[in-house]
Amino acid sequence: MTGSASVAIADVTIDACVAENSIVYPHLAADMISLNGFCSSVGGLIGFSISGFLVHAIGAQGALGLLTIPSALVILSGTLLKEVHIPNFPYEQAHKKFVEASGKMLTALKCPEVWRPCVYMYISLALSVDIQEGMFFWYTDQSAGLSFHEGFIGFMFAIGSVGSLVGVILYQNILKDHSFRSLPFSSQLLLSLAGMLDLILVLRLNLKMGIPDYYFAVIDEGVSKMINRIKWMPLLVLSSKLCPTGIEGTFYALLMSIDNIGSLTGSWVGGLLLHLLRITRTEFKNLWAAILIRNMMRLLPLALLFLVPRSDPNSTLLPSDLLNEGDDDEAQRVENVELTSLPANRNSCDGKSLHDGERDDDEASLLANRS
Repeated sequence: MTGSASVAIADVTIDACVAENSIVYPHLAADMISLNGFCSSVGGLIGFSISGFLVHAIGAQGALGLLTIPSALVILSGTLLKEVHIPNFPYEQAHKKFVEASGKMLTALKCPEVWRPCVYMYISLALSVDIQEGMFFWYTDQSAGLSFHEGFIGFMFAIGSVGSLVGVILYQNILKDHSFRSLPFSSQLLLSLAGMLDLILVLRLNLKMGIPDYYFAVIDEGVSKMINRIKWMPLLVLSSKLCPTGIEGTFYALLMSIDNIGSLTGSWVGGLLLHLLRITRTEFKNLWAAILIRNMMRLLPLALLFLVPRSDPNSTLLPSDLLNEGDDDEAQRVENVELTSLPANRNSCDGKSLHDGERDDDEASLLANRS
């Protein structure tokens, strides 16, 4: 749990940075989301490629020990993030800022342009039933399963990362200008159809086609991960478009938390489905039924696509009051700072000199208010 929490904090921090830059450079929002997905896929490819070999070579404890190296790299990369240092920060106003940000987030969530896509993303993830645990035990079972060893499981998941990488490249070069509604429709439909590959594998129909289990499992994993990545890329771009000005990073982190709760719900539903069908570590008689139910449930989110806007990634989704509220407050603060500096400038014209340090403090105050 601690490891998952640390990864989630780092992931949310990066997502917040992406959201802030997406607001500053809206025409590059899809490109930044694609770059984020590309790096994630490459990292998954490297990790899965060596995980099976490490477990086989040095055991589970040795492999877990090596996980401290990526953790150290995450800490190192965090030190490279540039942050504006504000001297004499008014910590007593932190509570006030927190209340203001919470109120603004609540106002944004009440906006139909925001809560409707959030509902769709949560339900879509919750209905994406996760039965991967049952499939994993079936892959590695020596009697009733496919008897895959650890090295091949890692290789198979690495191919899945390659498929995810291909999905990012396809989205970036071909699909990024499609509307937010059309791309999830086609990808959700394809994802349900791709799930039938698991059914073919479990029923061993691939052997009747002359395709060995090893090749078919690898193809299945790559295709599924590619379609799933294409499905979620436009929704991630949409999430970055839903963030109000001034709290972009915080609000994007909130949206990602909603998505994580949806994924957790899907895992719970998948575990309950496996329990009801009496699928265990050694019993896989009803695994085909679980796969069929999962594929049918993947079609249900299509009925809720009306919650997703028809606009494309280059359009503005939020109302003008949510987009301009932060700019108006900043302009008011800058105006107040400029007005307070007028008497000082007038005194200097009358022959009363000001210290250079005081002028520097005024400039620093102005920059602090801008930030």
